[in-house]
This record gives sequence, structure tokens and C-alpha cells, in this order.
Amino acid sequence: ILHVCSFFFFFFLTLFQVRQFPASLATQDPPVATNGQPFPWDRMRLPTTVRPLHYDLTIHPNLTTLDFTGVVRISLDVQEDAGAVVLHAKQMRVSGAVLLAPEGVRPLRVLEYPRFHQLALLPDSVLTKGRRYEVQLEFAANLSDSFHGFYKGSYRTSGGEVRVIASTQFEATFARGAFPCFDEPAFKANFTIRIIREPRHIAISNMPKVKTVELPGGLLEDHFDTTVKMSTYLVAYIVSDFLSVSKTTKHGVKISVYAVPEKINQTAYALDAAVKLLDFYDDFFDIPYPLPKQDLAAIPDFQSGAMENWGLTTYRETGLLFDPNRSSASDKLGITKVIAHELAHQWFGNLVTMEWWNDLWLNEGFAKFMEFISLDITYPELHVDDFFLGKCFEAMEVDSLSSSHPVSTPVENPTQIQEMFDDVSYDKGACILNMLRDFLTPEAFEIGIIRYLKRYSYQNTVNSHLWESLTDVSDRSLKKPAKWYSDDELDVKAIMDTWTLQEGFPLVTVEVKGREVRLSQERFLRTDNPSFLWQIPLTYMTSASNTVHRFLLKTKTDVLYLPEDVDWVKFNVNMSGYYMVHYAGEGWNSIIKLLQYNHTAITGNDRASLIQNVFQLVSVGKVRLDTALELSLYLSKETEIMAVTQGFGELVPLYKLMEKRDMTVLENQMKGYIVDLFRDLIDRQEWSDSGSVSERVLRSYLLLFACVRKYPPCVAKATRLFNQWKDSDGTMSLPVDITMAVFVIGARSPEGWDFLFEKYRTSMQMSVKSRIKSAMTITHLQDKLKWMMEQSLHGEVMKTHDLPDVIVSVGRNPHGYKLAWDFLRANWHTLIKKFDLGSSSVSHMVLGVTNQYSTREMLQEVRSFFDSLTEEAGSKMRCIQQTYETIEDNIRWTDTNLPLLQSWLNKRQKKVAWLVLQTSTNRF
Repeated sequence: ILHVCSFFFFFFLTLFQVRQFPASLATQDPPVATNGQPFPWDRMRLPTTVRPLHYDLTIHPNLTTLDFTGVVRISLDVQEDAGAVVLHAKQMRVSGAVLLAPEGVRPLRVLEYPRFHQLALLPDSVLTKGRRYEVQLEFAANLSDSFHGFYKGSYRTSGGEVRVIASTQFEATFARGAFPCFDEPAFKANFTIRIIREPRHIAISNMPKVKTVELPGGLLEDHFDTTVKMSTYLVAYIVSDFLSVSKTTKHGVKISVYAVPEKINQTAYALDAAVKLLDFYDDFFDIPYPLPKQDLAAIPDFQSGAMENWGLTTYRETGLLFDPNRSSASDKLGITKVIAHELAHQWFGNLVTMEWWNDLWLNEGFAKFMEFISLDITYPELHVDDFFLGKCFEAMEVDSLSSSHPVSTPVENPTQIQEMFDDVSYDKGACILNMLRDFLTPEAFEIGIIRYLKRYSYQNTVNSHLWESLTDVSDRSLKKPAKWYSDDELDVKAIMDTWTLQEGFPLVTVEVKGREVRLSQERFLRTDNPSFLWQIPLTYMTSASNTVHRFLLKTKTDVLYLPEDVDWVKFNVNMSGYYMVHYAGEGWNSIIKLLQYNHTAITGNDRASLIQNVFQLVSVGKVRLDTALELSLYLSKETEIMAVTQGFGELVPLYKLMEKRDMTVLENQMKGYIVDLFRDLIDRQEWSDSGSVSERVLRSYLLLFACVRKYPPCVAKATRLFNQWKDSDGTMSLPVDITMAVFVIGARSPEGWDFLFEKYRTSMQMSVKSRIKSAMTITHLQDKLKWMMEQSLHGEVMKTHDLPDVIVSVGRNPHGYKLAWDFLRANWHTLIKKFDLGSSSVSHMVLGVTNQYSTREMLQEVRSFFDSLTEEAGSKMRCIQQTYETIEDNIRWTDTNLPLLQSWLNKRQKKVAWLVLQTSTNRF
């Protein structure tokens, strides 16, 4: 599954910057079923005495009455004598339960325990170990109103007709809402699916359709081939009126892309990308893709970014549909990455699956990592390397809080499981894999992961299985005088356990005394500092040579010796390691000098990591703010995307804090400083679509920033273009890369905003709609902002799945942040029902709306609201603890640093004024 966060939305945010269960393993009192009888099982996790082998599943959705009925027959493997079969079902009516035993058909008593979503099927005699049985159940339920389970969706045609579809989203614990099943990843089985539908619809599922049978009453029943052995969360089916386009890979797999009829002309890019990427993975993993087909479906209502269902991957429309004339460079990058992520899952996650959700990172960290590995080879023109570092910075943002969690962490209930789908599992997972690849060498790493996939195909794994596969290879691949270690055997597990079983990341302090380099490590943490220890693969280079030196730091402190004196040393080369570095003594001054006089001596990624490190070190009191600001001065010469965007990423939040306090003078000084810093780079931007993907993404970013900050040349140009576009009734072709800047300026007036909304309402181009929607949230017109949030909640014209992004964007807007907070509170119970407790959408809203607050009054207001919630309404969610911690950090930061910031900006203003005076005096 992929979080939804487009590149544009990520950059844009930088600029503006059901029921929960108790966490206990077992109930306190003996569980009682709904009919008052004792329930035979008291744990949230299912017993392992009976396992499913095969499901025969027939589903009949009614898209008029918005409900469905079904029959499931499950073949069972009884591993120990059992008096009951316990499985999952949620909010459905179960009837006609029978046991098909060797002796014949016998009725089953059914007990329900809704608290754990469990059913117990009680036969009249014990099921005997080693014998095969089948259970058959009939069931009925409503199509879900949320975005998970078997849920209803809809779309509007250009003629205004609303059409209904039904589709599935089962990860992590929602298959149980669609049919009775053993809904845990380790209960793998085969599935044979039949779907009953009306002739006006089509049905698709994980496997190809084998035949269609006509039923009485004009209905049709589609029979699908039996799946490979897989987990319930990967089952998928869709009933819709979609059209499709198809191609075949060189390995003979049929690839099809499905979309609503009026958008089928936006599928060509995704189809070609999917063919290319599936062929790449087939060869790279040296394991043939095991199904005859792979469908990619663009779903009009979809909460996450995409889902890896085996053979039928599903996507948001913005994550799959591409119009060569109207989509931007960042759209192309985002769509290609999403497809690469979901297709990587066909091996990592589907073929080999984590045993339980505590090791979700084995699925998601790998898929995120493989996005970059695959696209670097298949689409070199996308320059994905320019964007990987951003993932590590995002992960560190969350991982620097004491409320973070280890990559591998115990979870039990559905809310805790949902909370695992976060930046730690995805982005930190990918970053530590990248560090391990660099440590072992890419060749040894590749051999090891292929061995892992082959060894555990169709099985479930835990962390240690991966480390064993990599250790076997590394022992042979790395010669004894290895570049990393000398006196002991390489133990991948011992190293990686320090990165996966404890939360946070290390801060390495480096102090150079002549040729001696003193090293020490501690946890990077903004509050207290527990004594954690990591095994850190350090890399470094010096002013004396371009050679990358390597050293495995296993202890709290250590010393390195350089062969000669040097002017500077840079640790964590290209930031391939997941750690920060503090240069003690004169270290930061030598780095600042290097950047001011010869910044290209180190790579763009190295420069980005220095910017990130120095500003983050301010927040833990290791570096003074004026030191970080002195370093930022070099940015006036910077042109590379990662360093530029990281500069914005560290500087913009400083004035975002002030926008939510009454500090207009200082806020405007800070905004002025940033505009001055990047003025030359902004002025050099062409208002066109020329250049590489990175250059185009950077152009969009810079022009958007300049227009939002009311930089006169940008505002003048954007105003002229918006008026021309409006006069043409939106038919004039604007360069795609500049449209956000133009739309933002247009959205400032009520007439411009209304015109944009009308174009949003009628457009069939998903990327255009997405940019218009983002621009509309930046307006200062408060009535429009409020209306947008209400419309998104209603879901008629603006899709409800976009609501989290809309609320967060309004929350970043200095004219809208109070509106967003009021809206979040007023609609809290509706939002957690629609988006589900613990989901990344709920977390995104909570943190996105509150994480720029920095006053004790706002902290009190936020606390009093969340403290008033019950556990069922989310009071124990991790994102709430992260919110408190973030606001407390902001308060500490502003208390300490605002006077320093004021003083530094005043000094700089005087210096600039003096230089201007000198220049004008010299002229005469």
C-alpha cells in the first residue's frame, strides 16, 4: 500500500508548511458472544489449531441497493484436535453455516464476538487432527461507506450522470468486512472467486476470468481462475463499467490498465511503465512473475495512494492517469514511482510476506527502496536519486521524537496495525536498506535479497530471515581485509538489530584535532537522551582526496587517524547512512568556509545533508541558530534540487511558526531573507516546460514560492498569464510547470477563485484538477476555504478522499489555520469513521493542522480537545502524542531562538544596506 502524497503536495506543504480496541492481548473477563453464551477464544490473534487451505467465494453486490450477499466454502487443515473453528467476520449477517465432513453435512452453531471481529463455528463433535473438513457460510452486508472493505464508490460523467462502482481495499484488517475469513497475513490460502453482476457492468479480480455463466433474472456470474497461495489482505475484486487497454510483457504476462470510460485516454503512460517495470523485476529478482496477468485499476474513490493486490493493483486516479499535454514532470515522476512500488510488492509482500504486522517494513520499506533501484535503471531520465534523500529527511522528522517507534515493533489491535503504515515503516525502512546495500556492496546485497525471495516464496518471514540470507552471501562476497571491519566476523543481524529493534537514530559527533578524529554517538532526541547504541557504517571524505573512507563504529566513542592534516572532513558521504553528524570545535566553521568558497567540492546530496543536519542540531541545542543561518548564506549560489528544496525545507518553517503568532515584522523579515537568498535562481527560471525532470520540478517549486511570497516580477507575469487563460475560458495552453504559480495568483480574487472552481468541476484531467485544488487552498478568502473543506467532506463535487490534503493545506494557510483546527474538531467523529482510526490519513490531518503551533495557549487548546476523547475515539493514537511533543518542541525552539533570529536578520539587513550604499557610492 502506498501513502498518497504527490511530489507537488510534498513541496507545496514545505511552502505552507470505528472503533479502537484496548491494547491488551486478552480480555479481562471471559468473552461472551452476542447471544450471551461463552465465546471459546479470548485472544485478538486467531488460534493456529485450524488453518485455511482454500476458499471458494461467491459474491453478489447490488449497486442499486448498495449491499451484497455471498457464500464462502473454506477447506480446512486441522493441525490439532479442535472443538471450534475461530475466524474473522465484521459487521455482516452470517447464516446457513454447515460443516462438510467425511461423514456428511452437519450444521454448525455460530457464535459472534464483535469486539475482536470474531466468529466461532461449533460442530457437534471435535474436529480431528490430520483430517480434512470444509465449512460453508452464507453472509450478507452493506457495501462500506468508508474506503476499506468492500466499499461503494462513484464518479460523475461529463454529462453530469453519477455512476456507482464497488471495489475492495483489504489491507490491513478489512477482508473480514467482505467475507468470513482467517484475516491474518500468516494464514495463506488459495482463492477461487465468482462474482455475480448485471450485464452493464464488468467484474475483475486477482486472476483472469475463466468463463461467464448466465443466471436466471438476466444476471451473469463471472468465474475466475484459482489464485496462488496468498494472504487475505491481497484478495481484490471490482464491479464497474471501466474500460481497459492492454499489452503483453516480453515474459508473456498480459498487462491491462482500467479506468472510467472518459479517462481511458489517460492510461497509455501507465501501461507502458507497467510493462517495462514488470519485465525489469522479473529479470532483476530472477523469479518469474507467477500470474498470467497484472491489472492496474484507477479507482475514483481511494484513500491511500495505491494497493498491491496480487494481479490487480489499485490506484488513485491521480496515481495512474497521465495526459502528456496537461500533466507535469512531477506527475510523471510520481506515477512512475507508484507503479514501481506496487509492482515491487508482487515479490516483496505478496510472494514473501511478513508473518505479522510488526514487521510491515519488510513489505513497505523494500517496496519504497525498490522504487528508486528500479527507476534508476529503467527510467534514468527521471533522476530519482535526486529525491531519495528527501525520504530519509521525512523519516528523521518523525523518528527524532520520543514518541517514535522501532521499525519492527509489537502491534496487536487494528488501530495499532494501521499506525504502522507510517514514515518509519516506509521511508526509514528504505533508508536503512540503502545504508545496508552501501555497506555490503550492491552486488552482495542483490544476491542476498534474491536468495531471501527464493528461499521464502509463498511463505511468511520475520526480520532474522532477511539478515540470515544477507549474512550467507556477505561472508563469501566480502574478502577478509574488508573495507568496513577487520578483527571479527561480519554479523549482519547484530548490526541491523540496532537499526530495527530500537527507535530513533544516532547523532555522531566528530571532532578533528590535527590528524586525530574523535568520534562519539548518542541518540538524536529533542528531549531526554536515553543511552542507545548503534553499529554505524560511517563513511567520510576529506579535503585531501575524493576517496570515500569507511569505518564501522560499534562503540560509544572511538578515534580515527588521518594520514595527513586536512582543511575539512565530511562524514556520511552522500548521506547514504541514516544518521546525523555534528562537527564539534571548529568543524562547522570549516564546513561553512567550504560552502562559501567551493561548494561544488562536495555533491548536492552532501550539501543537502549539511543543511538538514545543521538546522536540526539547532533544535537540540548543539549548534547556535546564527551558525546555521551563516551556513544558509551559501544557498544564493545553489542550483541543485535537493539542496535548494532542503534549504527551503529548513528556512520556511521558521516563518510558518511566526504566521501563527502575532509577529508580523519578524515574519516579513524572514520571508524577505529567503526571497533574497533565492532571487537570482528564481529570476533565471524560464516560464516554459524545458529541461530535465529535476529542473522542471525545481522550476515549478521556485515559481510557486515566488508568487506565494508576492515577489513582484513573478506576480506580474502570473497575473498576465492567468488573465489571458481566463479570457480564453481556460482553452489557452499554459506551460504545465508554471500552472501552479499562475493558479495561485488567480485564486486571490473571488472571481478568479470561482473561475478555477468551475474548471476544476468540469475537468476530466486528473493532474489539472489536483493542481487547481491545491491552488484554491492557498487563497486568503476564508469563506472559500471553509466551503472547500465542507464540500470535500460532502464528497459530491470534491472527492472526500482529498479531504485530508485539503484540511492540511488550509491549516498551513495563515488565513485558514484556525478554520482547519475548528473543522477538525467539529467533524472528528465523522472523520475517524470515514478514514479509520490509526490510518495515515487521520495522522496526516492531526499533525498537519497542529505541527506549526508554538504557543502555550494553542498547546492547551489542542490538549484539552484530544484529552476529552475516549479511547474508542482515538485518544491513545500515536499521532496525538507526536502532536503534543511537536508543539512543545516548537515552544522550546521559539523561546530560545527568536531573539537570536531577530538579531541576526537585523545585522544582515544593516550589512546589506551598507553594501548597497558602498556600491552606489563607488559608482560615482
